[in-house]
Amino acid sequence: MAGVFAFALWGVLPIYWKHLEGLHPMSIVAQRTCWTCLMLWPLLWWRKVGIKADARTLAWHFLSGALIGGNWLLYVWATINERMIEGALGYYINPFFNMLFGALWFGERQNRLQLVAIVTAFAGVMVQIPGVGHFPWVALSLGITFSLYGVVRKRSPLGALDGLTVETSVLVPLALGWLVWNSTGVVDAFGGNWVNAALLVGTGIVTAVPLLLFGFASRNIRLSTLGMLQFIGPTCQFFIGWKMYGEPMTIVRLLSFVLIWLAIGLYAADALRRRRNDRGDQAREIPIQISEDSTANERE
Repeated sequence: MAGVFAFALWGVLPIYWKHLEGLHPMSIVAQRTCWTCLMLWPLLWWRKVGIKADARTLAWHFLSGALIGGNWLLYVWATINERMIEGALGYYINPFFNMLFGALWFGERQNRLQLVAIVTAFAGVMVQIPGVGHFPWVALSLGITFSLYGVVRKRSPLGALDGLTVETSVLVPLALGWLVWNSTGVVDAFGGNWVNAALLVGTGIVTAVPLLLFGFASRNIRLSTLGMLQFIGPTCQFFIGWKMYGEPMTIVRLLSFVLIWLAIGLYAADALRRRRNDRGDQAREIPIQISEDSTANERE
């Protein structure tokens, strides 16, 4: 349930950003960075988590912070500029970039069905080009930056909570610098009215809560299950953009998403097949172990 709620919250988050569409996307992300950081430090103190980071670790987290900050910025920009469906496409194809980067940097190997899924997802992205009239750079940029963020985070010894705290902390000076330089005063920095101010302060909550739910879920359920749950987010985003905000859904764009969903189906089928095989192997090993134990007892 924690995993379901985490991805569902991420899926409906575009509605939140839509209420801030009168503000500059950079200002929204700057506020989000500062308030998220303010949410995380008391949480670290409450959980008594210490941070031990040398210069190399800080460098990795400055890079990961830049990647997640860039991802947030592009995501907010796409949401408030009627590119929500293209943004959903980016998060649909994110798992396939993970597979690709896992093969490139961590020596992970893909079987035939996984390769077919990757090729099918790539075909779905390419179909978007004639459908939207331009290269789907928003979708590809969102998918690549989030996958690269995962690659860089794997290089760091810090956990999810302390790692995110360090990432937001190193970006806070840049965020504050932008807010000071781009605003005429405190009122302007907070959107000019109390409603915008409350929504901007709330960005820390709407960022931290799904991350904490995700962290709890990742420690308590199988990664393959978590991987399937992650498609809840872009599916919600897809229908919100289409039905609530009237973004165009052409035949070509629908074909693109059908190919993506087909790739997801192949990915899920392969995960289930491997899970059954693992269970079968474990079941075959049990009688062998019992037999060996019985032989040992007879000898005694």
